[in-house]
Amino acid sequence: MRPLLSVVVPAYNEEARLPDSLAAIREYLARQPYQAEVIVVDDGSGDRTASLAESLRERWPDLRVIRNPHRGKAYAVRTGVLASEGEIVFQCDADLSMPIAEIAKFLPLVEGGCPVVIGSREATGARRFNEPPHRHLMGRVFNSLVRVLVLGGLRDTQCGFKCFSRRAAQDIFPRLRVRTDEVNVRGPMVTGFDVEVLYLARKLGYRVAEVGVDWYYAPGSKVSPVRDTLRMVADLLKVRINDWRGGYDRPPSRSPEVTHG
Repeated sequence: MRPLLSVVVPAYNEEARLPDSLAAIREYLARQPYQAEVIVVDDGSGDRTASLAESLRERWPDLRVIRNPHRGKAYAVRTGVLASEGEIVFQCDADLSMPIAEIAKFLPLVEGGCPVVIGSREATGARRFNEPPHRHLMGRVFNSLVRVLVLGGLRDTQCGFKCFSRRAAQDIFPRLRVRTDEVNVRGPMVTGFDVEVLYLARKLGYRVAEVGVDWYYAPGSKVSPVRDTLRMVADLLKVRINDWRGGYDRPPSRSPEVTHG
């Protein structure tokens, strides 16, 4: 039988934060009445991220670790989603800036028939904690561009916690084009791939719901305000160009190469 839930955790150089995040995820899932798997996708980390995660597998049979080359978060998330077995797939940032217990807000909506549910720091009931003003401003400016250029009606496309029915996940993620090519990258990369995911969801006819979440700014963020904003704006334009050229009409080969730990 498939697990009800797959939790996909992309990680790049997260040896300091990932063990605590995985401990919190494991403790929460152990209290739930459903079966769940956790998939850590290491994005070619230069530290002990992958080996630390693998060290937990002997005592945690529902944990899987995939070692990728360093190709960025979009490629890592796509890898994990396409490797997942759950009826519901949950994308979760390694810093766990949204407490894992907030997942209880997502699952009833997906089980009730909404195929895509995204965490939002702007929706009704959302709360932000300890966020620097410049980060909040950066997010609001980018979201304004998203709404004008690509995707209207969503207040927070960049929150790293998103939930999909299996059908929606397996339909959307093979079609991704932005930052999912097999080209190694250098250093951390914050990109606009979340926008592409949601653009495709809408294009394919899937309803998207936002839920307000508690979100805590995590020290050690890898975001570069200028460089990453410019990269994300370029990604928005790529999404539009890809669509104009018919790039989303036929999905590519389903599964990227992965190495399982």
